[in-house]
Amino acid sequence: MLDLEKLSGAVRLRFQGAKGSHDWEHTQRVLALALHLARVEGAEADIVHCAALLHDIARSEEDLSNGKIDHAIRGAELTAGILKDLGGAPDFIRRVAHCIAAHRFRGTLAPETLEAKVLFDADKLDAIGAVGIGRAFLFAGEVGANLHNPGVKVENTQPYTEEDTAYREFQVKLRKVKDRVLTVEGRRLAQARHEFMTAFFERLNQEVAGDL
Repeated sequence: MLDLEKLSGAVRLRFQGAKGSHDWEHTQRVLALALHLARVEGAEADIVHCAALLHDIARSEEDLSNGKIDHAIRGAELTAGILKDLGGAPDFIRRVAHCIAAHRFRGTLAPETLEAKVLFDADKLDAIGAVGIGRAFLFAGEVGANLHNPGVKVENTQPYTEEDTAYREFQVKLRKVKDRVLTVEGRRLAQARHEFMTAFFERLNQEVAGDL
């Protein structure tokens, strides 16, 4: 049995100085969501626990590369070495690594196992709702984006620029997340978060337009 407490401590050190949109607190929220989904859906808890802890360990590399490095694929590579050093069995490592490699919304690798689907959903749930709104604005601030751009045509914008606002993220990704969730419990949780988030951006557009 892997020492999850030791793993958690080692992973936490990797998040020192991390940007707020993808920090240790995000990992902790994803872990809580993932363990809840695992209980409801019947996924293997140890696999889910390890995958949730490790899913964003390469996020800083993606940020530094302005998106050229895929943190999911790189994270899976790093995970193999970390779990091997902690005595993880080869099949266990392979299963955890797949969860991480397949967790990205914009990734090309589909989650094939129940555990991978659980991690995918947990990570997506933390991207929507009230927390998702907060994280979207945090990320926009991190890349120096404007506060709002209601007239944005996303096809004419680029990530990691002043046009990469929270509203752009809503248009490009967040409003689509609900329909990509894979588990029954995940879809139930996503619906309420989606409705809250949609109402927020509608209100934001009204206030910015002076429609009081």
